[in-house]
Amino acid sequence: MPKYDYDLFSIGAGSGGVRASRISAGYGARVAIAEERELGGTCVNVGCIPKKLLVYASAFRRDCEDSAGFGWTAPPASHDWKTLIQSKDIEINRLNGIYARLLDDAGVTRIEGRARLVDAHTVAVGGETYTAEHILVATGSWPSFPEIPGIEHAISSNEAFHLDRLPERPIVVGGGYIAVEFAGILHGLGAEVTQLYRGPLFLRGFDDDVRRHLAEELRGQGIDLRFESNIARIEKAGDGGLRATLEDGSTLEGDTILYATGRHPLTVDLGLESVGVKLAPSGAIEVDGYSRSSVPNVWAIGDVTDRINLTPVAIHEGMCLAATLFDGRPTQPCHENVPSAVFSQPPIGSVGLTEAQARAQFDAVDVYRTRFRELKHTLSGREERTLMKLVVDAASDRVVGAHMVGDHAGEVIQGVAIALVCGATKAQFDATIGIHPTSAEELVTLREKVSD
Repeated sequence: MPKYDYDLFSIGAGSGGVRASRISAGYGARVAIAEERELGGTCVNVGCIPKKLLVYASAFRRDCEDSAGFGWTAPPASHDWKTLIQSKDIEINRLNGIYARLLDDAGVTRIEGRARLVDAHTVAVGGETYTAEHILVATGSWPSFPEIPGIEHAISSNEAFHLDRLPERPIVVGGGYIAVEFAGILHGLGAEVTQLYRGPLFLRGFDDDVRRHLAEELRGQGIDLRFESNIARIEKAGDGGLRATLEDGSTLEGDTILYATGRHPLTVDLGLESVGVKLAPSGAIEVDGYSRSSVPNVWAIGDVTDRINLTPVAIHEGMCLAATLFDGRPTQPCHENVPSAVFSQPPIGSVGLTEAQARAQFDAVDVYRTRFRELKHTLSGREERTLMKLVVDAASDRVVGAHMVGDHAGEVIQGVAIALVCGATKAQFDATIGIHPTSAEELVTLREKVSD
């Protein structure tokens, strides 16, 4: 008889937990997975997927406006928020069903409810206990709120996906990708948006040229973007709206205040400390290169480890874990040259090192940069400009960073990421023939180094 009920028990059925469970079961492991909310985690339910659908929806207004320069005429466009949210919910429900079928078809036992560790090999869910040789924690993260008076009147991105109406005068607080994306979504759908960030420039961690360029574009569109601004307290206003008093004493009024000021790992009340799992001050589970915690048979992947909090990274970590545990192939996940996108409007695509990171790492760095008006906008009349940038290690000629702000940036940079993973040089970029006319061809025609 087996010593344990399962070979692997996964806590959390988000992208990472589901992938690790499915692949492990495919290798012959006996696997169970517990989830207290919807299958698919943040990405499917209140993250990547619904957010991108809302980005698509908000971009249609720009498309309608741009079409006039190409000869199209149409009645003034109007938008129905409830139709959008209903359509989004239908798609999310469909994806929840797909996740359930994927787990069932793989032979993974699904358990509904909140799971908690009893000891290093035992998990309790809803009054039942289950034993496992290995336990995987993949519970993700959750929005954080500051402790200020009146914060109970604010919402997070979780609630933003379920509003019963489109806010008319939203205040978006935060400088990360979630705040930037929601500011663009709400603005594109017709709201008068104010975005506040406490620092001097948003999108910390991205290349400085990218950050400055996007700030210029968003302000040019009409978003009231304010840096070094932070809310001290929130209170209800007389008209049923909300009044935000800033730290400098000035006030803002709006009908919705959306906080996107960070997320914290979901590790509270999981029993981790009681079994000896070491946590970082942030609450993240500390793991080694193979995703093993301080308890040898307890593992963790995804946002709960606070390494690179992206869905494809969690999936990658899950696949590596399955290979390590059940396929005889100890595999460390790779966190270098991970491409990312911010679905701002215009969007950002980025892979590799920023210019500042490269200058800190290499003795000499060459930078190639261009800004241009996309061909489409010569007729649309829009003044939006695209930014492209390559960062090169001068000694080896290897391209170590690529960054773009402009239409389809994520699609373009995904291909460039392959080149960086393969160690492509600037000479090889130069030897590649461009596709004309496209924006992407600029990446293989950059010849002059930036002198400033």
